[in-house]
Amino acid sequence: MPHAEFVHLRVHSAYSLAEGAIKTKELIKLCQKQNMPAVAVTDSGNLFGALEFALAAAEAGVQPIIGCQLNIRRGSAGPATGQAGQAARTGIGSVSGGGKPLPPDHLVLLVQTEIGYANLMKLVSNAFIKTEGGETPQISLNDLVGASDGLIALTGGPGGAIGRALAGGQEAAAREALSNLIELFPGRLYIELMRHSGPDDASGLGVIEDRIEPALIDLAYEFNQPLVATNDCFFADVGMYQAHDALLCIADGRYIIEAERRRVTPDHRFKSADEMRSLFADLPEAVDNTLVIARRCSHLLQPIKPILPPYPAAAEAGRTEADELGEQSRAGLETRLQNQVFTNEMDQARRTELGKTYRDRLDFELNVIATMKFPGYFLIVADFIKWAKQHGIPVGPGRGSGAGSVVAWALTITDLDPLRFGLLFERFLNPERVSMPDFDIDFCQDRRDEVISYVQQRYGRERVAQIITFGKLQARAVLRDVGRVLQLPLGQVDRICKLVPNNPANPVTLQQAIDGEPQLQGHRDGDPNVRRMMEIATKLEGLYRHASTHAAGVV
Repeated sequence: MPHAEFVHLRVHSAYSLAEGAIKTKELIKLCQKQNMPAVAVTDSGNLFGALEFALAAAEAGVQPIIGCQLNIRRGSAGPATGQAGQAARTGIGSVSGGGKPLPPDHLVLLVQTEIGYANLMKLVSNAFIKTEGGETPQISLNDLVGASDGLIALTGGPGGAIGRALAGGQEAAAREALSNLIELFPGRLYIELMRHSGPDDASGLGVIEDRIEPALIDLAYEFNQPLVATNDCFFADVGMYQAHDALLCIADGRYIIEAERRRVTPDHRFKSADEMRSLFADLPEAVDNTLVIARRCSHLLQPIKPILPPYPAAAEAGRTEADELGEQSRAGLETRLQNQVFTNEMDQARRTELGKTYRDRLDFELNVIATMKFPGYFLIVADFIKWAKQHGIPVGPGRGSGAGSVVAWALTITDLDPLRFGLLFERFLNPERVSMPDFDIDFCQDRRDEVISYVQQRYGRERVAQIITFGKLQARAVLRDVGRVLQLPLGQVDRICKLVPNNPANPVTLQQAIDGEPQLQGHRDGDPNVRRMMEIATKLEGLYRHASTHAAGVV
């Protein structure tokens, strides 16, 4: 069966937090249904869903294209711009009349190669690390210098530097912005055309797109740059439009009824190839180029096993990590035996017998740990636990299957004697279950940041990360949020929410709650506003609202 003659290169998944409303599995099904050979996910400013998307798409036979919609700081000069260029760029304005920073320009980057993926990770990371708190994570054009290889750039439509300049009547600034991008992405730049206008366009985006399109086409031909047709997808179909509109209000703290607020159009959906071909029938080359770009993007993202940093004390002592682990473990075990196992009443024979049991178990575990190449892991975990205890930071005794390890006990990672309680080491680590060990360690919540800071300084900030978590719009929360943006009475919304079961151990979906509770059905059937609230909330339930960090740190 021939594939569709169009590829979506602009999709905001649910990982475009409180902005995109297409879940990964839903996106793959849309591509399969429409026989699209490839698809790009270009979430707003992040790569949170890149690996999940790449693996799911590849498994389903759809070529995944990793991308991102980056925010470019307004007024940032390009690589070859002098004072004139700077003046041209700042002509669009980097600061509004009220002194507030203007919204950044959009630039879409698509990964071609492994080098491109590394560059994109660097750029996204810099956006978060180098942006001051309260601002939208963004980079400058100068950050792209030396970090653009292996990446294809799309100019960003009306939200890009060129589009915004043209919309503001700043033709010189538009030409300067285009020159900058051509220099940064030689042979890898496409001028993006969008057509989201329609009878239901309350956003005004379609009007801007129509107004700037002739100038974009003229610039493309003048500078000999290819065109590409894109559709900025935020939701799957028209039926999701009103729910997505409410999602934007939730994100921005606005009300549906407000006129002056962020909006998109019903056309910001996952259109079919036939729709896009028909929409751009006058510019077939722009649609053809979506397939060209898909063919140029060849990098397939794969998961990699964790790579542990070296344990510095081993190298300093001229020992391997396995030898260092053996030295520390045996010394630690003798201390444990003297302080916690042997008693004054115990005769020498019993001491000898018990000591042999513990030492044999220790040697067995050390052999397994060395065989599985995890000595460094044990040494690193023991290192920061000992540091915390030395600095008076309360540390828990260790939980989970790790408590079955004599090595962990000897290193003071755990404080529970596994032999006394008959705990099995194999439940924690064995050659037939090749996976990273996992110690559950509790640190004082008031001082755990000190421990993380120590690990970053000891092993390098680039080797230490905290685990990300995503806040979801759950059943009760999404009802309250939707009720607020629809301006329903607070008391009424509260009464309805309390009818939804709240059981974290076995959560129910909103639809399950409605189906199982006659009072909820009564509220829905007796009030059209409540029915609308429930319909919208059901569609938004489960979407990601925000990202945060887990309390734990991972090396």
